[in-house]
Amino acid sequence: MYERFSTLSCKEVINVTDGNRLGYVSDLELDLDCGRIVALLVPKPGRLCGLMASHEVYVIPWACIRRIGGDLILVDVKPDEICRPREKRKLL
Repeated sequence: MYERFSTLSCKEVINVTDGNRLGYVSDLELDLDCGRIVALLVPKPGRLCGLMASHEVYVIPWACIRRIGGDLILVDVKPDEICRPREKRKLL
């Protein structure tokens, strides 16, 4: 199955383990050697009703995706195990 990133970024990620909404896909982690998606990156919701940006991101391994639907991506993860600090982007 092939999906464009623009299609994936419009979909909400839901954890089937606890039913929580994790957010929307913001980026992908790729294996450049074989050209495959390794993980989806979903910014962790900020504090104060989402107004303050969080400095963490959920890194969801591709193997943890259970289903990609029209509007949702269902994943089976433990949120505390997939959360890591957001990397600062370097300007070239």
